[in-house]
Amino acid sequence: MARQKNIFSVMAMVTVGASAFILPLKQPLNGPALCVQRASSTTRFAVSQDELKKQVGYKSVDDYVQSGMVVGLGTGSTAAFAVERLGMKLKAGELKDIVAIPTSIRTKEQAESLGVPLVTLDSHSVLDVAIDGADEVDPALNLVKGRGGALLREKMVEVCAKKFIVIVDDSKMVPGLGVTGAMPVEITPFCHEHTQRTILELPGVKGAATGKLRMDGDKPYVTDNDNYIVDLYYTDPIADVKAVARALEGVVGVVEHGFFLDMTTAVIVAGKEGIEVINKK
Repeated sequence: MARQKNIFSVMAMVTVGASAFILPLKQPLNGPALCVQRASSTTRFAVSQDELKKQVGYKSVDDYVQSGMVVGLGTGSTAAFAVERLGMKLKAGELKDIVAIPTSIRTKEQAESLGVPLVTLDSHSVLDVAIDGADEVDPALNLVKGRGGALLREKMVEVCAKKFIVIVDDSKMVPGLGVTGAMPVEITPFCHEHTQRTILELPGVKGAATGKLRMDGDKPYVTDNDNYIVDLYYTDPIADVKAVARALEGVVGVVEHGFFLDMTTAVIVAGKEGIEVINKK
């Protein structure tokens, strides 16, 4: 994987009088921290997590979206900033003739509120680019997605994109998938207990993971597609992710799983020292 550095190597929170703003500085990601003193003004590197998410969300649109494109819009707190940026650039006239495909009801509502023209896969089966977050990213740029519940629509849209750009903070970069939380599996409500038991008996799952039906209060959580989700919890990184994915796909009653394998074009990663782009070889 080629690593592209010094794109936004450091984002500085600059305070001048009563005003504060984000400023990109040309400093290597592994360089020394800076604190610039100018008279009574102080430059400090105190960028919040939301500000970093905003930077990668905006950067994904600035770098990968051009006029005339069909764009896939992801779901989640980081992807929301990409949707916001797309709406801003359309309103300002910097982008034209854009249509977009949302991956969830909440993304659809956000895009509509910003005046982003929307279509579906029924009329546009090939996308120029899709932009979305991820729950985990491994060294091969394989992903776990779906902790927000939108995995089916996300995968349906993003697998149709010529480029799939993933935007995350550095806490999502992991040595192996399955270590930081749930690995979601969307299943049909019909006989869901049977399907859950079947999943837990699969090679690569049995003895390695526990499974819980995702709940919304005292009722099962329901996806945008009126399905349920079983969350798998592993104690160690999954040894053979592709084998587990194939096994899940073979279970009748499983609609989709949260492994997004061999799909990523590039990952834009936000960290406390700046932003890094990792390109798939």
